[in-house]
Amino acid sequence: MSKRLEMLEKLIDSGSKDPFHHYARALELRSLGQAQAALAALERVAGEFPEYVPCYLIAAQLCVELGESARARTFCDQGLLAARRARNDHAQSELMELLSGLPGG
Repeated sequence: MSKRLEMLEKLIDSGSKDPFHHYARALELRSLGQAQAALAALERVAGEFPEYVPCYLIAAQLCVELGESARARTFCDQGLLAARRARNDHAQSELMELLSGLPGG
């Protein structure tokens, strides 16, 4: 386990409600080559912090990497709704670009 992952896990285990800590944990898992664990962590971020827009794009990208286009589409759709609520045009653009590249997009 990396020191960064260990630190993030301690923060989360101590009750952190900062969505960035949870998101950063998922990114660290991804960087360690643990794609499935990273995706599960991002699903938890989306469930617990649905307003945390960055998690949707990374989750959708991981789904694409894992060959799960339908699941990627779901994350894009959810992310677009969250980005619109947050008025985050940049995130909307990135999600739309990814969505348009999916089969049937």
